[in-house]
Amino acid sequence: MMPLVFSEPGETQIIKKIGGNPEVKQHLADLGFNVGGEVSVVSMLGGNLIVKVKESRVAVSEELARKIMV
Repeated sequence: MMPLVFSEPGETQIIKKIGGNPEVKQHLADLGFNVGGEVSVVSMLGGNLIVKVKESRVAVSEELARKIMV
């Protein structure tokens, strides 16, 4: 298990755990990040990530990406 920020672009990963306080977990859930869901990194720009989740592309900060374990 590793943080999403260390995932290679283009590889599909399964979300195993989401860390952080309840507000962070709820925010990520609202964006579509749920345990068991698929996610893949599209690109990394200055530490921030563009990820594909549930057929949508979402930008997340490096800080949030470190809370998503795949």
